[in-house]
Amino acid sequence: MKTLTRLDDIAEPFNNAVVTVGNFDGVHVGHQALFQKAIEKANVLGGSAVVLTFEPHPAHVLKPNVLFPLINTHAQKAELIWETGMDDLVCVPFTREFAAIPPDIFVKKVLCHTIGMRTIVVGPNHTFGRKREGDIALLKEMGLIHGFEVIVLDWVQYSTVGISSTAIRNLLTQGKVEEAAELMGRCYQLRGKVIHGRDRGGKLLGIPTANVAIGEQICPEFGVYVVTVGYNNGVYSGVANIGHCPTFENQGLSIEVHLFDFNQDIYGCSIQVNFVQRLRGETKFPTPGALVGQINQDIQNARNTLSNRR
Repeated sequence: MKTLTRLDDIAEPFNNAVVTVGNFDGVHVGHQALFQKAIEKANVLGGSAVVLTFEPHPAHVLKPNVLFPLINTHAQKAELIWETGMDDLVCVPFTREFAAIPPDIFVKKVLCHTIGMRTIVVGPNHTFGRKREGDIALLKEMGLIHGFEVIVLDWVQYSTVGISSTAIRNLLTQGKVEEAAELMGRCYQLRGKVIHGRDRGGKLLGIPTANVAIGEQICPEFGVYVVTVGYNNGVYSGVANIGHCPTFENQGLSIEVHLFDFNQDIYGCSIQVNFVQRLRGETKFPTPGALVGQINQDIQNARNTLSNRR
């Protein structure tokens, strides 16, 4: 997949471009359906399946004072899109000036003239352009004028809920990582560097942990989770605690991961933490010894859970 980070990088329109446009935070099952349809249509036309997305997320530009954590980092989003088999990724720098483009101008100048769109694939609630003034009706109207096809896919449903990035964010903030995984087609993954913590895990408790720096991604509900961890092309099993460590009355939020059968020095290294299942909520224990007993039980429960998944 070829990645372009500015519209100016497009020297000439793509050949018979089949385009899908969006933020695609989470690259969930609904997004994947759009990509698959775009690929199928591009194969019919002998053209290119093109994703147009934005960086930073529009919410970070239009509402900079409102906390809006993301499901994916930008790098992870690009990797996930690449894995779907799309041909080209165009990532437009999102600014207030770009947000002010009227929807008809966006379609005519950006999608048709610059990208060379022959078909656009969208979901049923797709909006675009200045203040989201553009909708599917406008797309179809402009398609007749400019000669492109509009394909509208139905909602992809999970149980009785339409799959959306908002639904996934809500599930994660409730600690429902297994349900979120159903909507994404994979486990939720946090990425970050291993930093120095309070050095209690190994020295005081006898259970070494990696403290992960929290970035722009959503932090699941406080508690203890079964996880797998990607590091240096390997995947390791473990348990993770998210919270304030109430037994020691910490003030700051931390993510601490204990990896099973692992003794490498990974300070300063980037890891990927995949949340498999929530074991329990965060609890304040009367003594460090009581905490150690519960952690050992968590470790055994996590081993059993991961063993049953194989």
